[in-house]
Amino acid sequence: MELYLNQTSPYARVARICAIEKQLSQDVNLIWVDPWADDTVLLIANPNGKIPVLVTDTGEAISESLLIASYLDGLSSTNSLLRTPDYIDVLALSGLSQGLTDAAFTTVINRKHFGKESDSTVLGVRRQKAITRCLQKLEAMVNTDVMSSDINLGQIVTGVALSYIDFRLPELQWDTNHPLLADWATAFSERASVKEPAFA
Repeated sequence: MELYLNQTSPYARVARICAIEKQLSQDVNLIWVDPWADDTVLLIANPNGKIPVLVTDTGEAISESLLIASYLDGLSSTNSLLRTPDYIDVLALSGLSQGLTDAAFTTVINRKHFGKESDSTVLGVRRQKAITRCLQKLEAMVNTDVMSSDINLGQIVTGVALSYIDFRLPELQWDTNHPLLADWATAFSERASVKEPAFA
């Protein structure tokens, strides 16, 4: 299999962590690309130019990190990241934290192209409010089974979202007002699968 990615994408990092947790790293060839440069090899694999993209051994190209995670989860019976007793809760947590990732990522991209004043637009304000609400919800969920059980996809998406904010939006200092979530994120970051594909 081939995974097209770069080292700053939160979505690609989710896919890599899933591959490591499923003990599939040796089966995944990492193809480093620049999605902002109309990289030819990426566009062949995924015409919309987004990463990550996983090309299977039979040639199908799967885009979107949660779909890639679902595919990888089905390749091995090792440590299911989805089919847990908390399956519905895992899906709900994954969606919540994917929304947090989307709001943070879009904030970063808009600042890159339109300046920090883009935060003051209608959509910019909406993104900031979404980040605040998602963090509050996650803080309230820290002691739930889905957050404290064995690793699952929801936890992976959550951990990556929080570390992406630290990486790209450190001024938010989200940990100050969310101490339980901050402690959870610190513990989660110690997993070997999380350390290996760090942002760079």
